[in-house]
Amino acid sequence: MYVMFVMVGAGGLMATAQLAPIANDFQIAKTPVNLIGITLPALTFALSIDRIMNGITRPFFGWVSDHIGRENTMFIAFGIEALGIWALSAFGTNPVSFVLLTGLVFFAWGEIYSLFPSTCTDVYGSKYATTNAGLLYTAKGTASILVPFANVLNTATGSWHAVFIVAALLNALAAIMALAVLRPLRNAHELRSAISGQTARTA
Repeated sequence: MYVMFVMVGAGGLMATAQLAPIANDFQIAKTPVNLIGITLPALTFALSIDRIMNGITRPFFGWVSDHIGRENTMFIAFGIEALGIWALSAFGTNPVSFVLLTGLVFFAWGEIYSLFPSTCTDVYGSKYATTNAGLLYTAKGTASILVPFANVLNTATGSWHAVFIVAALLNALAAIMALAVLRPLRNAHELRSAISGQTARTA
């Protein structure tokens, strides 16, 4: 879970931290965008949508995960994030596309702050839920260490394309790990816990 949190968190933090330089390099930062009757410069619009999407995504994906399971929801959300980041690199030079795709990226990223703590509680129980969630949350700090490498990669390649591709691949890998790694580990842990509990009752 920690590794997955870092992988997904790094992509979202990169998008948040580098949004202004990206918009400026795409030469659309001050281009007016009109959506739903509101006209704002593309960068301002994108930053505003960030706050809205981060608020909506957490209860939304929490509700989804209650119905279809944590790992399935992670697979869907991280997959959307990967596609959104790739699409942003391919179509982000269009101001309207830039605003809409950054909204999608932020929507698919913010859910990590509800899915990972709830999954942690599912696996390790509620007794130390706050402590465990706090330890898991340090993954955001670890992910932030990777953010400056986006500038290094941008400088080395001369564009943001490679940065987007790396971030998209990290999210795609995390989506696969949700089903291929996290789910089996969680099932094995639950089985061991059930066996231990049964042994304790019969002892």
